[in-house]
Amino acid sequence: MPGPPYVPQVAQLGGLPTPAVDDPISAVLLLLFAGAAATNMTIFQINRRRDHKFVFSALLFGFCMARIAALSMRMAWASHPTNVNVAIAANVFTVAGVILLFLVNLLFTARLVRAYHPHFGWHPATRWAFRLVYFSLVADLVMAVVASVQAFFTLDPNTRRIDRDIQLFVTTSFAVLAFLPVPVVALAAALPRPSRLEKFGQGRFRTKRRLLLGTALLLTLGAAFRTGVAFDVRPAAQPAWFHHRAAYYCFNYVVELLVVYAYTVARFDRRFHVPDGSSGPGHYAGGRQGKDAGLADRVNAEADVFGSDAPPDAAGGTGLVGRSESIPRLTREWEEKAQDELEKEAV
Repeated sequence: MPGPPYVPQVAQLGGLPTPAVDDPISAVLLLLFAGAAATNMTIFQINRRRDHKFVFSALLFGFCMARIAALSMRMAWASHPTNVNVAIAANVFTVAGVILLFLVNLLFTARLVRAYHPHFGWHPATRWAFRLVYFSLVADLVMAVVASVQAFFTLDPNTRRIDRDIQLFVTTSFAVLAFLPVPVVALAAALPRPSRLEKFGQGRFRTKRRLLLGTALLLTLGAAFRTGVAFDVRPAAQPAWFHHRAAYYCFNYVVELLVVYAYTVARFDRRFHVPDGSSGPGHYAGGRQGKDAGLADRVNAEADVFGSDAPPDAAGGTGLVGRSESIPRLTREWEEKAQDELEKEAV
């Protein structure tokens, strides 16, 4: 047998790509991811110029670029089917990219928990719990990449068994982390609140919750499918229906495209924005921080960022745009009106 890297002897999700079938599909998906990448980077740059910091648009841009790289490598693999190194690169990019979407959903979950239960959500123990989840996500990625690459470079049965155990653990962990926002947000919404809900961003709070839960369920569908495939090992010459290209593209790229476009079209940069400098209870609702509440330590109110959506001023203008002297008054009016509708929107 030729030296490493070795061709896998078990059926792989998506099978061996061919130019006639995989190139057209990959090209269409690549264009869709390129469009999403350009849109999110444009939104990120426009918001940055307005001093509206929302790094999640940049994260979606990074995810789309990772998917473009994965699809490009799959097209290259289709043209060079005997090049195992290209196959390794394609598999690594496929595994690595999706954790960015998991991370986005987990960070939004933390924001919703802090909005529902500010004192619990900002408690140091809760913060460290979320940080542990973030760390486990990165650790899972490192283990997945190392085990996947090593499996191509060894024939030792014991090493391959260990690599397989790691891969099964990681795929299961990814499925759990993808689903985690669902029970956490549902529980936070169901439990009685000791204080008033702290609304953040724009739009109805129920829309934020449904958007997060919907994307989490989509990501869980893809992660659970990959986990099931990983547990059902078949010889390379006897693949099952779930190894087919259609399953590979639908449960990986199509699901992820739905998530990316759902967030982009819904303008999640507005819906999930929180005031700069938020670090404790009351800050999401436009509270103040620091010893001097009246000076530079004030947390930016939403209306300071999204002035065009504030109520019109007495002169018939757009409120905050071009009329900085009316910012405090309009901000208070906007917040009071939003607070009145808060309780009925939260359920």
